[in-house]
Amino acid sequence: MTTTLPLSKRGTLTLPPDMRRKLGLDALPNPMVLVEERDGGLFLQPAIALPVRDIPKAKIRAWIARDEAEMEAFKAAGKRVAK
Repeated sequence: MTTTLPLSKRGTLTLPPDMRRKLGLDALPNPMVLVEERDGGLFLQPAIALPVRDIPKAKIRAWIARDEAEMEAFKAAGKRVAK
């Protein structure tokens, strides 16, 4: 489905009701979406906010390990380019 939406001067988009219902956003008290840039476009998906205390410690450790591995790869790529 492709839809053209107007963008306000402040950068605000309003999703049509049928899209909000399809994503389940109309059923949430404070709906949020994740916006990810992909190949020059935007990808939107429903999101929820969780207190950190409710996220399993194993999940947090996995995120940290992934972030640290990505940072090491980034640093290594920078050293190869700098030479």
